[in-house]
Amino acid sequence: MNNKVYHRIEEVAGNVITLRADGVRYQELAEVESPQGASLAQVIRLAGDRVSLQVFAGGRGIPTDAKVRFLGHPMETSFSEALLGRVFTGSGQPRDRGPRLTENMIEIGGPSVNPAKRIIPRNMVRTGIPMIDIFNTLVESQKLPIFSVAGEPYNPLLARIALQAEVDVIILGGMGLKHDDYLYFRETLEEQGALARSVLFVHTAADPTVECLMVPDICLAVAEQFALKNERVLVLLTDMTNFADAMKEIAITMEQIPSNRGYPGDLYSQLAARYEKAVDFDSAGSITILAATTMPGDDVTHPVPDNTGYITEGQFYLRNGRIEPFGSLSRLKQQVNGATRDDHRTIMNTMIQLYAGYKETLEKQSMGFRMSAWDSKLLVYGERFEQEMMDLSVNIPLETALDRGWAMLADCFEPAETGIASKLINQFWPKAHAETPDNGRQEERNHLEAVASSD
Repeated sequence: MNNKVYHRIEEVAGNVITLRADGVRYQELAEVESPQGASLAQVIRLAGDRVSLQVFAGGRGIPTDAKVRFLGHPMETSFSEALLGRVFTGSGQPRDRGPRLTENMIEIGGPSVNPAKRIIPRNMVRTGIPMIDIFNTLVESQKLPIFSVAGEPYNPLLARIALQAEVDVIILGGMGLKHDDYLYFRETLEEQGALARSVLFVHTAADPTVECLMVPDICLAVAEQFALKNERVLVLLTDMTNFADAMKEIAITMEQIPSNRGYPGDLYSQLAARYEKAVDFDSAGSITILAATTMPGDDVTHPVPDNTGYITEGQFYLRNGRIEPFGSLSRLKQQVNGATRDDHRTIMNTMIQLYAGYKETLEKQSMGFRMSAWDSKLLVYGERFEQEMMDLSVNIPLETALDRGWAMLADCFEPAETGIASKLINQFWPKAHAETPDNGRQEERNHLEAVASSD
């Protein structure tokens, strides 16, 4: 441990101070004493004996003769069951006016779990959201981003998942949140009784930039400790683009050579170091990561979503207040959706194929083509699919959602028109639609044909 106190700061640039010191480690903490009081700082760059630190409280007012004392350890946070129900800042300080926790301190930002201790993902995480549970099933220990543009309800979506996900512990990491968003998360979890199993680490837009960089690390360090206690942990991060922007801000201050669009060259490695903490332990619990990633200008080739896509196991696209079925992907869903119910994969594939047909019919309709009876059926089906499946207000268990899918198919199509195997038709096709040879819907077909002929 470096016990020396240094009295000479060579440079102050924004929130970064630079001095010369020996025996210092990367990401080590230091205490900076100035006329404004003491503040923590973290080592963010080493070049020989030249050390740069990011000051948590900002560099304003720090004189060149301020005292700098290195603490000999990186950022640490307390871990215990007392964390549950609490709200902290990005640096682990209480935001809820509760007592500061100092027992059982653990380091943050450690390496990912040894692959030998991991098992293949095999358990579904139920959310009550049909567009996830049926079509892009979330799997325990998966890492998935939610790609969205600013203004989409990605924070309300994360809050709903926090309330409904069948997990033991929820850890929410907020980065650059507006104060209203922070209050929304806290009040929603509290009102619905989910705060007792949650821990919130929140960095708001008004807080120091360096705290934004700590949020994923502190969340994942705590999540790992809970997982080692055999808990199923869901980590919700929002917004990873703010995290990357904080990295860019510090890189610019440090005069680093920029890479794509000004982001640092190690953006991929920095993102991967966090996402790879998702794990299903062979003899303990698990960590599942869902992270909102906003796309400036709805550009998926932006460096943050572009790099994220290479790291994660799929993505959810949030557009027009809905999870889009096209583009959204859970690469691990086949690990679990074959074991849920015999008809799960069939319903998933059939309904998406028919919805794709609906989108093509909309294009034909917009260009003035004549609508056939089949097109009219697709139009009815597509509208119902958007209202009864895609709408994020829909909150039903997986089995109920599958039954609803069968009911929608039976209301809009003949069994033979769906292309579903007879074995599943006989087992799951709603009985009310199979009582008569014409399925009791001759009047409906006549109406559809009349609509088509009028077009």
